[in-house]
Amino acid sequence: MVSTTDAKKAYRMLRRAIAGRRRAQRVRRMLAQRAPHPHGHYRIAVYFADKAVNMYQIRQWYRPLQGLADRWPVVVLARSASGAAALLEDDALPVAFVPQVRDLEGFLEEQDIRIVLYVNQNTRNFQMFRYGGRWHVFINHGESDKVYMTSNQFKAYDYALIAGPAARDRLAAALWDYDVDERTIQIGRPQADHFSGELPYPPDDRLVVLYAPTWEGDRASMSYGSVRSHGVELVERLLATGRHRVIYRPHPRTGIMDEAYAAANRRIIGMLRDANAADPAAHHVHDDGPEIGWQLAAADVAIADISAMIYDRLATGKPLLITRPASPEAEIDETGYLSDCEWLTADAASRIVEEIDRVREDERSVARLRGWVRRYFGDTAPGAATARFHAAIERLMREWEAVQVREDRAA
Repeated sequence: MVSTTDAKKAYRMLRRAIAGRRRAQRVRRMLAQRAPHPHGHYRIAVYFADKAVNMYQIRQWYRPLQGLADRWPVVVLARSASGAAALLEDDALPVAFVPQVRDLEGFLEEQDIRIVLYVNQNTRNFQMFRYGGRWHVFINHGESDKVYMTSNQFKAYDYALIAGPAARDRLAAALWDYDVDERTIQIGRPQADHFSGELPYPPDDRLVVLYAPTWEGDRASMSYGSVRSHGVELVERLLATGRHRVIYRPHPRTGIMDEAYAAANRRIIGMLRDANAADPAAHHVHDDGPEIGWQLAAADVAIADISAMIYDRLATGKPLLITRPASPEAEIDETGYLSDCEWLTADAASRIVEEIDRVREDERSVARLRGWVRRYFGDTAPGAATARFHAAIERLMREWEAVQVREDRAA
């Protein structure tokens, strides 16, 4: 006799299967409206097995890959229907929907894929590793000091394109018997060359300050959010000067665990609204849009919590303050950049104007930042990382051709 629990489980599985088929059918209808992929056209594939929820991992690579495609045609191999639909809607790169292994094999037989790029560590990456005759290259979706950045999974790839010396040393210290100099290529962060977009305000002589806090976290050790401890005070002080423009970009999950945190977030948003009403030329911004990039490039100074936002900002080479968590239970790995960053304590939030002036003008602060930028990303001059990215791909293409020549001679 089938139990009620088993029946409910079976029903849920059936519903998921039906929903999955419908999503796949929608993707195929979308593809049917496009021209078929030219035979033997693509040289580079980006393998993306994730669903739409992780689209941020590949979206940040769109512009660098579009530039690369001018020389080497690029296609995205999408395994998930929801991910494929999102990719097609973005319409940034050609997309091949290959949900089954047989679909993947069929597409590879029709193309001349020489390099496969991976933006994350999805377990389905291993289904692609079975295909030889091409380089499998991990390009990641960010740079940080998280444990993820030293995963033993790096060994599964032929090569990894990494940000800079910090990543190289991190891998050398963590991975056993891994030839980091042979199997990694330092390129910086080419995404930073494309941190641009239409500004939601007319530029003027105001000093632009990006405040990009994370959420409050779901456990004490991860309570990095500063909206309640720092945010209200520092935003109030900046709004009062009349010479600063605030871009406030809170994390989308802000306030879901802590009503006091949510209330502080609402207060800041209200303060920005009131300041704009009092002075329409101020153009303070509550930024909740999907794009990230223009904010990092436009801000004269950024204030961030402990999060990936630190390293995105660091890649611009521009001044940065890090809020020190008010909670004593928050775990802080004070190695790498966080061992020597410009901390902003909750007590110092009331002195934010002076702190901003200091990190912009103090020679020691400027020199220290410059040193950490070089350590994490190398040369951050406009276009430098993109040039290194293209050079890395060029090198791998030459190596692929050299291997092919040796194989042909051996045959």
